[in-house]
Amino acid sequence: MKRELGIARCGLACCLCSENDKCSGCNSDACPDKDWCDNRRCTIEKGISHCYECNEDCKKGLLNKIKPYAFTLFAKRYGEEKLLDCLEANEKSGIIYHRDGINGDYDDFNSVEKFIDFIKTGKR
Repeated sequence: MKRELGIARCGLACCLCSENDKCSGCNSDACPDKDWCDNRRCTIEKGISHCYECNEDCKKGLLNKIKPYAFTLFAKRYGEEKLLDCLEANEKSGIIYHRDGINGDYDDFNSVEKFIDFIKTGKR
């Protein structure tokens, strides 16, 4: 885990992404998605660094997918440091964020609350 990369504006875990060695993140002008990312554009317009800092319960952009939405909701409730702590503990216990071309352990949830419980406990 590259904890210093933290969480993307939309909530995805840059710190665990398999592409974090070639991506400079959503705060970089070199971000390959900067022109189409609604979450990046919206947070910049609102003057905030992450969607979890917003008071709205929105499903704009990548927040229409359960993983970034659940990570964002977790960070709203417990803070980014707690999210990073949980992700780091889960990684140490063998939980995989994702693999190239294959779903990881954080994929295939259909309930946000079950997903949040999984983040906290590392157990399905």
